[in-house]
Amino acid sequence: MNDQNQWDKDELSPIRDKVYQYIKQAIIDGELKAGERIVERDLSEKLNISRTPIREALFRLESQGFVKTLPRKGVIVSQMSPGEIIEIFTILSVLEGLAVKLAAQRINEGHGSRLDLLISEINQVVSGDNQAEDNEQFHIYIIDTIIKEAGSPKLYEMISSLYDYIRAFANVSHELPGRRQQVLKEHLEIAKAVRNGEIELAESLMKVHIENSKKSYLETYK
Repeated sequence: MNDQNQWDKDELSPIRDKVYQYIKQAIIDGELKAGERIVERDLSEKLNISRTPIREALFRLESQGFVKTLPRKGVIVSQMSPGEIIEIFTILSVLEGLAVKLAAQRINEGHGSRLDLLISEINQVVSGDNQAEDNEQFHIYIIDTIIKEAGSPKLYEMISSLYDYIRAFANVSHELPGRRQQVLKEHLEIAKAVRNGEIELAESLMKVHIENSKKSYLETYK
């Protein structure tokens, strides 16, 4: 985690929310790893704040499953089980299937779209013209763009929260041989189906993508 001596007290966001985001992002980025202990005293000294907002942030993170409290160990970063991975991908399959259906419907109803640019960008990467963009942030950008086309902020929020768990605890599947390139191709086909207003095809392709991703994540746990 980057050193953070203090936050601007004039900012509207409460300190406990800043601490929550700080610790959560450190878990998502892999700076705090599964099984690693989080010591309130150390964070208090590092951030130059009292332990109270740290304790509140950790309680919130524990309620969401990012950390857990163990006897004689204290608060540690959680480890996601294969069963939990299956549960998350099962929910994602439903939510993302709905999102692409809504997105394709909006296209059919004449709504504007950022998908033409996205499809062009993915094509460049798939063809090898822009390998620099073949990274995790680009994959996040792709899925963000597609899901936002659904026009449902609440649905987007639910899907994003599930992706936080995946990024935090199961962010290694793209390292499997050939999987990263395959993900790009799957995203490309989904984006094309949405852009063409092919509702059922978009949903079907998304469900196949989620199933393939689930298998890849589970493969890393063998």
